[in-house]
Amino acid sequence: MAGEIPPAQPPPAAPGPGRHPRPLLWQWRRNPLRRRTDRLQAWVAVGLLLAVLAAAPAAMFAVGDAAHRHYRGTAEHETETRDHRPAVLMYDAPRHPEPGSDEAKETRYAVKVRFTGPDGRARTGKTDVEPGLPADSTVLVWVDRAGRITEPPLTAEQIRSRAVGWAILAFLGVVLAGLAAHAVTGFVLRRRNLAGWDAAWAATAPRWSRLP
Repeated sequence: MAGEIPPAQPPPAAPGPGRHPRPLLWQWRRNPLRRRTDRLQAWVAVGLLLAVLAAAPAAMFAVGDAAHRHYRGTAEHETETRDHRPAVLMYDAPRHPEPGSDEAKETRYAVKVRFTGPDGRARTGKTDVEPGLPADSTVLVWVDRAGRITEPPLTAEQIRSRAVGWAILAFLGVVLAGLAAHAVTGFVLRRRNLAGWDAAWAATAPRWSRLP
């Protein structure tokens, strides 16, 4: 229909089959097709890269150190508030289907035991023991101040492992934040480029679409 402006057709965002890929660092090269937003996007990418390179190791060290101090304090508290006490099995522990196997050596069964709490009173609870232990066998259990069977205090290896885990998470968090910021910036600038393309096409298309 005469006078109708056809929709703008911007170039594809990424090269497809049969098209020549954009040259490396094209956003930094002088050419008549480079837009100010292209150069801005390049500077944003450089800024984000430098920020991530500086912030990621710092965050990893800070978070790892804080986690190590936290878990070390937790281990010290657990050591002060937990006792290693003897307990007696009240029933036979189940036998493993494959006695003597590597799996049997790693397997533990929860069995009810009786023990004396920190207050001197007889108590009962469940703890994991080796397969096949007969009733009245004695095992050692960790007991808190309330007289409950609990886990042993954190070991140095556990403290180190958890601190390293938090440090890695902090590093990855900074990297992912940088990637997200880069993606958002690219999306915003692309929307701006498309809006500019539409405005330029609206001004140019009428001169091309007039009938002779």
